[in-house]
Amino acid sequence: MTEGLRERKKRQTRQRISEVATGLFVERGFDHVTIAEVAAAAEVSVNTVYNYFEAKEDLVLPPEEASPQRLADIVRARPPGTSAARAVLDHLREEARRRDRRLGLTKGFGRFLEMMRAAPTLTARLEELGHQMTDALAATLAEETGAAQDAPLPRVVAWQLGSLHALVLQEIGRRTSAGQSPDAIAEAVLELLDAAEDVLGERVLTYAVRKDRPCSE
Repeated sequence: MTEGLRERKKRQTRQRISEVATGLFVERGFDHVTIAEVAAAAEVSVNTVYNYFEAKEDLVLPPEEASPQRLADIVRARPPGTSAARAVLDHLREEARRRDRRLGLTKGFGRFLEMMRAAPTLTARLEELGHQMTDALAATLAEETGAAQDAPLPRVVAWQLGSLHALVLQEIGRRTSAGQSPDAIAEAVLELLDAAEDVLGERVLTYAVRKDRPCSE
């Protein structure tokens, strides 16, 4: 009971720091707010902020949400009979339908996006994160299909799915900057995913289909 309360308090503290930091960054710009100012506004010490967030960029892109394993995790979690590409397509469609905050399909995301685009360290991290997602997915596909880690096919498929993911985020950013509503953007994303599925090709859409897991004896 005591440990449960402690963990809940930690989550609440982490959430408060993140929300306070985001508000300051959006209001004044990422590069114009210090960790000390975040700590003061959240009424915690600077050391406490660093206990929860190793780097300033983590306040905007927390590792548990902006994970290099995002695409690989989606593929690993796919049910039997589902290919890697269909797993990614289905997951992105579901996120769009529920207006998931991970895709930025929430009110007020426009100002948040402007803040991120104005900060070179954040845009650089996003670009690197995209490369890491693709590399992690390629490694997962190679492992699951029994291919060598440097085999071309897993890397080509991973690149196509990684590029699709990046295109979805780019489309959301473009439409957000144009002032469109989350509902309108979500519908546009669903149309984009349908178009992508039409042109991906059967080789990609049927690659790395998960087989039924053998029953344990």
